[in-house]
Amino acid sequence: MESLRNEEQRKILMGFFKTGPGEYGEGDEFLGLKVPQTREVVKAAGKDLPLSEVPRLLMNRWHEVRLCGLLILVSKFEKLATKRLENDETAIQGRDDIVTMYLHYAEQANNWDLVDLSAPKILGHWLLLPSDLGDSNYKMSVLDELAQSPCLWKQRMSIVCSWKTSQMGDPSWCLRYAEIHLHHPHDLMHKAVGWMLREMGKRVSMSLLREFLRQHVHEMPRTMLRYAIEKMPESERKEWMS
Repeated sequence: MESLRNEEQRKILMGFFKTGPGEYGEGDEFLGLKVPQTREVVKAAGKDLPLSEVPRLLMNRWHEVRLCGLLILVSKFEKLATKRLENDETAIQGRDDIVTMYLHYAEQANNWDLVDLSAPKILGHWLLLPSDLGDSNYKMSVLDELAQSPCLWKQRMSIVCSWKTSQMGDPSWCLRYAEIHLHHPHDLMHKAVGWMLREMGKRVSMSLLREFLRQHVHEMPRTMLRYAIEKMPESERKEWMS
């Protein structure tokens, strides 16, 4: 990955991901790789890389190398999460090992792209699959811990992972963590919550989304509301915004 370094692209990415003093990505370092380039490395190297080697990538100084490690975890998880392997004991153990590693190194997913490209496909999918780590109450306690963490990126994981649960027809995770993060101070969380509410409405039930909005529209940050209603007809959007 270091051999693919691109100085011009690196400068663009450092601006885009807000790496300046006082910004949310302060101090993050980039090689200047585009995501498809990282995915090519995952495809070439990820299949045969033992799980025990992935932390070396997750602890790397370069943003794209950490992304590579996270995408390898996604790839390994998805291979163990097919319909055929849902209840296979070896696959369950393998998935639990990946989730345990993901949670242990969660703070290394320290920007929104790292969270968004990994949390739904690992944590979100795990929520709806058999696990030897614990039942649905245990899984909820895991997400609650992320939601209550002082780390912005762990907080984002707790809501963004509901992208997958909504895709699979379960709105409960989205609704729970949208409510928990309703008064979050950070714009990145306003966008994430609004986005997940929109996805829940699209994938599961627009009436559930409208019910949530009726309950909370007067206290929701404007950005959150705007994201949540983005796919509604213009006339309805105007009503909600007013």
